[in-house]
Amino acid sequence: MDASLWTDVVAELSPAHRCIVPTLPLGAHCKPMTSGEDLSLHSVAEIVAELLERLALDNVTVTGNDTGGAIAQLLVADHPARIGSMVLVSCDAFENFPPGLTGKALVLMGRLPRPLFGALMQQLRIAPIRRLPIAFGWLTKHGDATTVRWLRQLLSDRAIQLDAVRILRSIAADGDLLMRTAEALPGFHRPSLIIWASEDRVMPPAHGRRLAELLPQSELIEIADSYTLIPLDQPVELAKALHGFLAGACAEAPA
Repeated sequence: MDASLWTDVVAELSPAHRCIVPTLPLGAHCKPMTSGEDLSLHSVAEIVAELLERLALDNVTVTGNDTGGAIAQLLVADHPARIGSMVLVSCDAFENFPPGLTGKALVLMGRLPRPLFGALMQQLRIAPIRRLPIAFGWLTKHGDATTVRWLRQLLSDRAIQLDAVRILRSIAADGDLLMRTAEALPGFHRPSLIIWASEDRVMPPAHGRRLAELLPQSELIEIADSYTLIPLDQPVELAKALHGFLAGACAEAPA
């Protein structure tokens, strides 16, 4: 996925808020990473932490959906200084890592040699295959056109395929990552919002409630008629929830 996951949400939020949406090296990025560079989720979280530092941003509301939610959890666990609040939107958590049938199938494919991985991914050009539960079928109800754009780099650039294989293998090698990260979440004493798709088939709704119980200053909102990728399926409803939360979080922020 790339930054376009958030395009419609940002359109709703940007008149009142500064929105920074990086494209991270998660398979839809355009510029390959340096050969041999660490591509674990810890490393990706470090990239975001460095971004906040270089832009001199404080009191940030870090927001993550799907694997982005895992990265947000890592940020508040390891680099909380610049984080003023957190929003987790239907995301990887606890033992659901890699998440659901979709994530497990993708990580399994990542064990293949890069050429074979690339050849199998070519099948996602076919809409019925792309809409299978092991692909994007259980991630979004209405966002197929966006997922097609996400796949362009992965299907055409061997170096991007290699990056994808590297990060998938790092996930396979650290299945307890989010269980360990969850141990730090009760120490995040800043506002948190958990937003979950009530029909989510990849991220169990029970995990949304569990996260809300762990985080000391949290609230939980469920959104209907959406799968995991709420920013694609219900961007206006998501933006409304974020508007309300950000108004409260900004009011509580130190001057």
